[in-house]
Amino acid sequence: MKSRKRLLLVVAVVLTLVLGAVGISNAITDGELDGDDHPSVVLLVMDVGGVPRYRCSATLLSPTVALTAGHCTSNYPGPAYSGMRVFTESAVDGGDNTYPTCDGGNCVEALEWYVHPDYEAGPWFAHDVGVVILKEPIYVDEYGVLPTADQLDAMKRRRGLQDTTFTAVGYGLQRINPVFVEADRVRMVANPNLIQINVPGFTGDFSLLLSNNHSTGGTCFGDSGGPNFLGDSNVVAGVTSFGLNGNCAGTGGVFRMDRQDVLDFVNEVLALNP
Repeated sequence: MKSRKRLLLVVAVVLTLVLGAVGISNAITDGELDGDDHPSVVLLVMDVGGVPRYRCSATLLSPTVALTAGHCTSNYPGPAYSGMRVFTESAVDGGDNTYPTCDGGNCVEALEWYVHPDYEAGPWFAHDVGVVILKEPIYVDEYGVLPTADQLDAMKRRRGLQDTTFTAVGYGLQRINPVFVEADRVRMVANPNLIQINVPGFTGDFSLLLSNNHSTGGTCFGDSGGPNFLGDSNVVAGVTSFGLNGNCAGTGGVFRMDRQDVLDFVNEVLALNP
């Protein structure tokens, strides 16, 4: 129970306010510039009442479908999002753009967005996955792909016999402490290690914990919804979901994409929007 209460306390901080102040999401800390390595990872901006309010990260699974966290596509029980858009790297890293609106280049408005059907029934972190449908296609050299059902369970059974490194990518904060925040809108990458998986009462079978330290790097506010690729592949093992403290240190929580109900939800959207 103590672990569950602690989780509920910290996951309430999950998006980043568009103009830089910390609000609700997670960013790459102690990482490196991603460059051209993961062009499928985009920046997601959400509007409330017609005004840009929050931002997350997302992964293109196809030219018109972006995968993100459920808390990035549903702000239940608050007012509904009135609009969304995604920006590619060149549009947020000094490119020709008018961030956070979509009047400049390399930005596409969302047509609609969905959250896992069990998200609002709660607890939200047990179904923290969402998808965004774009009005126009974005073409990149390589898109993210989904894992197979229960693929990550093998990491619990053979921890010492396999690589348990992930590749976390996102547009979140690069650093945060009581007196300093670094929040450039640039795509960063880190390589955290698996800390915990399939632990009853905490991560359960729906999420896992990855390292977040100076050695491996990790996620922070603004990286929410961004991918955690399996090793150095383009398989999206999970999306950044929650953190365990306000300084984005220690461990980072990832919502798993390898559960059948999650795959069914995302694949249904992909089938309708190839």
